[in-house]
Amino acid sequence: MSLTRLELLDEMGLSPQWKLRESTSVRRGEAKVKAGVQANVTGMPAVEVAPIEPSALRPAMVVSPPDADRAQQIAQMGWGDLDQSITACRACALCEQRKQAVPGIGDQNADWLFIGEGPGAEEDERGEPFVGQAGKLLDAMLSAIDLKRGEDVYIANAVKCRPPGNRTPEAPEVAACLPYLKRQMALLQPRLIVLLGKAAVHAVLSVDSSLASLRGKPSTFVNGEQSVPIIVTYHPAYLLRTLPDKSKAWEDLCRARALMGSLKAD
Repeated sequence: MSLTRLELLDEMGLSPQWKLRESTSVRRGEAKVKAGVQANVTGMPAVEVAPIEPSALRPAMVVSPPDADRAQQIAQMGWGDLDQSITACRACALCEQRKQAVPGIGDQNADWLFIGEGPGAEEDERGEPFVGQAGKLLDAMLSAIDLKRGEDVYIANAVKCRPPGNRTPEAPEVAACLPYLKRQMALLQPRLIVLLGKAAVHAVLSVDSSLASLRGKPSTFVNGEQSVPIIVTYHPAYLLRTLPDKSKAWEDLCRARALMGSLKAD
């Protein structure tokens, strides 16, 4: 028997709003998972993914020849060298106050790539993205669409070092980290990218549009020969401050799950 949307949300512990729980792992039988997916995807508008014009992917800043050389070197790195380079990076001023860089974490063969803004205080302490309250909420969001941190999911940030006071990363800081993010994408070869918040949108799409105007619209990230569809949604830290928008984020997650299903079917 198919579950209604409200029944599925209630079963997941989301109710009308997500609630943080110490354990967000949700295990179900195969039949129940199938029923839950059908309940939420049925009746949703079709998600069309169309590549955006290359002219829309404007670089955030002009890259000088030394930076171009650095980007070329990063583009040849494997996972081990890439993580070491990120850890030792001093390409922008963020390195001066960090305790440690935060490269990313998860399944290096993942179909799903989630990209946030940058490390916060806890992430700076532990060297792992999304480990504070926002991380608990992200885990709940993943669980709501039958995903789990580390299993077919990779989590990264637009910048790898904590901005002072957890401020929004500045354009030169994002530009300095962009070769690392592009290389992570090239190594992962994800089927779908979920951008969490405006800073991630600016880093990946190089557009200054509002997040609200980009939600629900087809976007694609082009990295060389790689073309990856994108879902834009709110950052978990924003959702902790703005509870009513959790329902919008849930719609985005349902859209992402439906799109991933169609991508795997193709």
